[in-house]
Amino acid sequence: MKSGIVLLFLVLMACLTTFGQKKQSPKGDEKGLIKVSVMYPAGEGKTFNMEYYETKHMPMVAGLLGSNLVKYTIEKGLASGIPNQPLPYVAIGIFYVKNLADYQASIAPNRDAIRADIANYTNIAPVILVSEVVK
Repeated sequence: MKSGIVLLFLVLMACLTTFGQKKQSPKGDEKGLIKVSVMYPAGEGKTFNMEYYETKHMPMVAGLLGSNLVKYTIEKGLASGIPNQPLPYVAIGIFYVKNLADYQASIAPNRDAIRADIANYTNIAPVILVSEVVK
């Protein structure tokens, strides 16, 4: 009898644990989000301090975006997509946000501070693309 109660208790706990968990979105499910890609073109004489970008600049901008920010990524350029061609970008920073208007409202009053910080890690003028993730 005692072992039956223990078994019943264990089954109930397993069910509660399994069914009580929040369902996670599939990894990489960004459909419908706004994607802000900040791309740094490669070229002769261009410099980029990845450590500063990763530990200071991107976290600073991410903090400005608040709850609108879903996630951000940092990419380091390795090669061109075409063999024996020059590297197109040394780095790309990407922010995934829920709402474009909220993104713009967060960035606008901080634009000068963000631009001023660029000199701390690169001499490259970034190219920015704002897009919607469709798949």
